[in-house]
Amino acid sequence: MLALERLAARIEPATARWRPGHPPRVPDGDLPVRIARVERPAPDVAALTLVPARPGTTLPRWQPGHHVDTVLGDGVVRPYSLCGDPRDRSSYRIAVRRVPGGTGSALAHALAAGDTIALRGPRNAFPFTRAEHYLFVAGGIGITPILPMVRAAHAAGRPFRFVYSGRNRESMPFLDELPAASDHADVLVRPDDEYGRPDAAELLDGIAPGTAVYVCGPAPLIAALRGRVPPASPFFSERFSPPTVSDGRRFEVRLGPDGPVVTVPEDESALDAVLRVRPETAYSCRQGFCGTCRVGLLSGTPDDRDRPTGGSPRGTGFALCVSRADEGERLVLDL
Repeated sequence: MLALERLAARIEPATARWRPGHPPRVPDGDLPVRIARVERPAPDVAALTLVPARPGTTLPRWQPGHHVDTVLGDGVVRPYSLCGDPRDRSSYRIAVRRVPGGTGSALAHALAAGDTIALRGPRNAFPFTRAEHYLFVAGGIGITPILPMVRAAHAAGRPFRFVYSGRNRESMPFLDELPAASDHADVLVRPDDEYGRPDAAELLDGIAPGTAVYVCGPAPLIAALRGRVPPASPFFSERFSPPTVSDGRRFEVRLGPDGPVVTVPEDESALDAVLRVRPETAYSCRQGFCGTCRVGLLSGTPDDRDRPTGGSPRGTGFALCVSRADEGERLVLDL
């Protein structure tokens, strides 16, 4: 037994870098699902339980951190994190916060039990890796990918600290599903109206060396934590808003061999520029991983900045939401 313990101690640093299990298969095409239940865990949040539309169908496997691309009305596609139980292959759960003026969230909130939509995925842009210690930070609707991770760490007996923040308790969904504090689990519900806005130094205070830090929430919270996380701690984040363009250069895209030329300013994405000319252009995550806005590249040299979860060959396509080009470059797109 002592020999086994010594062996485990040697291999633990290596296995801690492994992803749990095998990556789920990404199914081809769209997966039709039916809305089995709509719940309101917070006033502006709709939690949708999704079941296969075809009787006898088993949903694809997924792991904490995965999302599905949800095909809503009029072909609108939006990514939503899976926040249910990965062991349950009979249903998925997603939760959508209503965004003022948001097309995708308005369509999701209009869904009712019995409606049918389609899914693509699951996909993994927020991998949950094995670690000796965790710090989980969720801000608002950022609870959706974090909650399954917290449950998995709790079930495995891994030491973790979990901080859940929001405007107030009424706005924070799934409070009743948080694991109870224990010897290995430190759980803090931290509404802004009771504690003030979260401070990165406070959140990171006292974490053990090598602690894996997972955060999902507003961009300022993610940036503050990323800037202060200890060098030895792996840092993982996911955001629900497109990144700002901080180092862009002006370039041009031609929409087809004989189409109009669109100028992309230094502080704007190619997607935003193209949408003014072609408002029907499909997009989803706006962060470079889902591939919805990836179009064919006919000529030109792009600065590829996407990270497609399924992988894609370079030089054949262009992700409108994040990829760019050098100053004065003109790309010809198959659009």
